This record gives sequence, C-alpha cells and structure tokens, in this order.
Amino acid sequence: MELLPAVGWALAVGRAGGLPAGVRAQGPPGAPGRSVLVTPLTSGGDQYGLLVTVRRGAPHDRSEAELLALLAERAASHIRHARAHERLSRTAGDLQRALLAEPGRPHPNLDIAVRHLPAGGRTLVGGDWCETVRLHFGRTLLVVGDVMGHGLEAAVDMNAYRSSLRYIASADLPPHRVLRQMDDIAAGEADRRPATCLLARIDPGRGQITLAGAGHLPPLLIGPDGAAALLPVPVGPPLGTGLGGYESVTHPAAPGQTLLLFTDGLVERRGEDIDHSLARLAGLRFPAGQDIEAVLDTVLTGLDARHAEDDVAVLAARPHPRRPPGEPPYGTRASS
Repeated sequence: MELLPAVGWALAVGRAGGLPAGVRAQGPPGAPGRSVLVTPLTSGGDQYGLLVTVRRGAPHDRSEAELLALLAERAASHIRHARAHERLSRTAGDLQRALLAEPGRPHPNLDIAVRHLPAGGRTLVGGDWCETVRLHFGRTLLVVGDVMGHGLEAAVDMNAYRSSLRYIASADLPPHRVLRQMDDIAAGEADRRPATCLLARIDPGRGQITLAGAGHLPPLLIGPDGAAALLPVPVGPPLGTGLGGYESVTHPAAPGQTLLLFTDGLVERRGEDIDHSLARLAGLRFPAGQDIEAVLDTVLTGLDARHAEDDVAVLAARPHPRRPPGEPPYGTRASS
C-alpha cells in the first residue's frame, strides 16, 4: 500500500493522459524509482474510475500496458452491467410493490388475510399474486396466480392477468368461464408469459365454494377444529396456452372453516414429489379457534416458507353468515 501514489495525483495523471493503453508515469514527485501505470475504467463512453498499478524498478512496457487496459475495460463493463441491473431491479421492485398492493375488499361476510414472501431474501417478488372481487348476492371471488419467471417482465404480465381478471369477473361469470376468457386474451398476446391460476367463488349465504383451476395446486380447507384437507379441483391447462377445457366444481362450506389458496413456492421442495409436498401441508395441525392471521403464521412456520426456493403468495379466507343486529359473533356466547 505504501507504494501507491496519492489519489489526487493519479486523477490528475489520468485526466492529462487518457490513453486507451493507460498512462505511464515514473511516479509522483519525491518518490523516485517507481513505475506507475494509470488506466481509465471506461465502458460505453462512461468512466467509472482508474486502475492504478505501481511497482519498483523497471517501467511498465507496452505489452503490460495493453494487458492492463484490457482488464480495465472488462472491469468497467462489469461495473456498467451491475449498475444497469441495479436500476432495473429498483424499477421492478417499485412496480411490483405497487402491483402487490392488498387485494380488493371482499364482502363483510368474509374475513381474509394475505402474505407475500420473496424467495431467498430477495427484495423482488416474482409473478405471484392474490386478488379478491366482490360479486352480487354476498359472494366473493378469491384468486391466486403465478406467472412464470421473476423480475420486471413477470411483474408486467402479472398486472395484465390481474387487470383482465378484474374486468372479466365483473360480469359475474362462473369461475371456469372466467378462466376461459382470461386464457383467450393471454393466448392472443405472443409475448405474454403463461400463468397458473386458481379461482374460488365463496357464497356464505348458500354455504358453497366453487373452484376452477388453470394448472394450479388445489386449496386447503381447515375446519373449526383444526383438521385440514385438500379440496379437489378439475385439472385445466395454464393460462396463455389457448387450450381451454376449464371446469368448475362446488364444495360445501360452513361457518368457521378457513380456505387457504397458495402458490407452489409454499409447498414445493427440490427433488420431492408434489404429492408428498401437498401431504405435508395437509398434515399440519391448526389449534382450534385460530384467527386467520394466526392460521397463516402456522402455515408459514410449519413449512419454513421463509426459506422457500420460490416466491410464496398465500391467501386465507373465512366466511361467516350475515348476523341479525345484536346477535353475537360466531363462536361466542351472549352473557346471561
């Protein structure tokens, strides 16, 4: 370190020379016997600093200067790409934070909770998303989807799927017809990435859950006693393939039950069969009477979701019947 010249001197030499092969100097005043080579770190017309090489004795020859100039150019190119990637990541992060705002408000007869966890501690979220859409007659459509890939492109496509979902669902179509129209729109755009999607229309008044899926994993239904089971969903292709063939199925729903929709990052583990992954989720034990936020905590902790290999989006919903004025909440007693 004691051989290195002062920063001010190196900057002055670099500004004065600026040769592609570097600037050879015999060293700063008062330091005889040094050979100093000052090489700009330049790429794409931008300069990111200087590479300063110093040694005692013989001055650097031309071949050494050219080699160091090549190394400096490579280093500057990496710096330029790293800064460009940082800007892109920041833009993607800003966009995704805006897109991953809380989903729409459901009907008052439905409690919901949502969590998003990026994989590996990244600040960026991929194409995972959740949504709720109010329908007529006290029903709510719950949606969870997963666009292939990560980053800005996945975020843009996620927004496109989410926008088309809101538009199509406003017509109050059956869930399988919503998927069919979303698939038609996505298949007509060549650059749109495929996506999996699960729709659950909850009707607390009739005590029904109607499901339709596009290549997505089935939801989990948790009873008031904490027992859990996966709900079967007809298999359909991912959105954007143009293949169609979506179907709906209806299951009974009771007050106090919790429906859990999730993306595959919650359960999938490398080298493990997906049936085993889903069985691990269904095997979790939930304390009776947990609120839905606590249910999500149990799921994320039990599956160690904070160390998942892929992004995670989870939506929990619990219906309750409309209560006459003055009637206590479900599961409580009026004092005598």
